[in-house]
Amino acid sequence: MHSVVCLKQVPDVTEVKIDPETNTLVRVGVPSITNPYDVNALEEALRLKDKFGGKVTVITMGPQMAEEILNKAVGMGADEGILLSDRSFAGADTLATSYVLSMAIKKISEKEKVDLVFCGKQAIDGDTAQVGPGIAARLNYPLLTYINSIEDCNTENGSVKVKRKVKSGYEITETKMPAVITANRDINQVRYESLPDLIKAARYKAIVWGKNDLNLEEKRLGLSGSPTMVRDIFAPEEKHGGEKIYFDENKADETIDYLINKLVPSVIIPN
Repeated sequence: MHSVVCLKQVPDVTEVKIDPETNTLVRVGVPSITNPYDVNALEEALRLKDKFGGKVTVITMGPQMAEEILNKAVGMGADEGILLSDRSFAGADTLATSYVLSMAIKKISEKEKVDLVFCGKQAIDGDTAQVGPGIAARLNYPLLTYINSIEDCNTENGSVKVKRKVKSGYEITETKMPAVITANRDINQVRYESLPDLIKAARYKAIVWGKNDLNLEEKRLGLSGSPTMVRDIFAPEEKHGGEKIYFDENKADETIDYLINKLVPSVIIPN
């Protein structure tokens, strides 16, 4: 069983601030973390490895600093980490990102058969939930989204059965592998790292692939390969406290009349 898990390094949204002058994210001093949904996706891949044996490969696209989340994945039990890093990747939207990731998975599968590709349901910074489906479409793999549990994985006939969340409740779906799975947060409880894996992670150096390693088309990369256009970004208007009305027993009738007119301006108070 060989699983490939796509990870994304995102800013910790609990500490994100917006510059009121430029309406852009203030990234200075904001720590980066692994997208939480992706961590659950990794955990599920590791559980399949524990059950069936095999290998878990983790990949991420980003600058050199993104290697940090690959090392953390190795600390959880992943076998190999691949960093997709190239200046031409900068500014990629979900279309360009899924192109690069799918080409990397294709290269991995040429060396070693891939059974399942795991992604988080969505990233907490963009919330698009488009990269997983984009990868499946490019690789022509069956797509299983919003997965709450893997009910069965049959390595003999190459099928996987999952429970997925839908508007009306849940449904059980089965398909052939290789397939792409996007995981919900409640699919599992993430494990703690073991000491041997932490030692391995501390010494681990990820494989780095750039544009030329994947034979990518320049026009499909970065900003030039990203049709998404952000026309405006702004911080919601800051809300202030409402008017405070203090009750005075000596002016009870006046206070009540004033309050009613505030709440229902059309009401006419009789004399």
